[in-house]
Amino acid sequence: MNAATSSRTVGGSNIRRGLGWMAVALLTAGPWGGAAPASGDPPANPLERPGVVTMKGKPVTLLGPDLGVGATAPDFRVVDASFVPVRLSDFNEKVVLISAVPSLDTPVCSLQTKHFNDDVQSLPADVVVLTISMDLPFAQKRFCTAEKVDRVHVLSDHVWREFGERYGLLIKDMGLLARSVWVVGRDGKVLYREIVPEISHQPNYEAALAAVRQACAP
Repeated sequence: MNAATSSRTVGGSNIRRGLGWMAVALLTAGPWGGAAPASGDPPANPLERPGVVTMKGKPVTLLGPDLGVGATAPDFRVVDASFVPVRLSDFNEKVVLISAVPSLDTPVCSLQTKHFNDDVQSLPADVVVLTISMDLPFAQKRFCTAEKVDRVHVLSDHVWREFGERYGLLIKDMGLLARSVWVVGRDGKVLYREIVPEISHQPNYEAALAAVRQACAP
């Protein structure tokens, strides 16, 4: 092998080594060129709200904004028992009561859902009641059949978590929704909000229904 050939071979080897190091650097860099986050560690959420509610006396952290009365109710997607998407915007110009529960497979959540299912009969015809949980649609369907819940829309936030994240209800490290009740007016504004301080307790049904009736008043 002559000197020129040797030079080309060594140069090619150096180029390949250089490209190899560049590839490693790109693969281990974060999206802006910094170090990549450790595997399995989610990015910090700037909207963490610790201690807003407790579960059996133990404080938990909610993820998402502190959405209050008077705010525009964010649109969101959930799914029904057939995984068909349902949006809040599907009920524009209606008064909407949203009952959020951690899981229908618990006594308090079951009571809350059946309570509002019974209350619908006493409300104006254009009021829509949604029950939302992180339960799979299959489980929700079994619950509704067994408990004869057929007057409210029982919907799952399991697919996209948009409701929980946009309404500040997603419980960190649990993937459940904080127990709460919301009333959204015909103008799309939040008229009533109760985030139950202790998740194992029931909400104030009378106050929520009074807010619905007030929203329906001429």
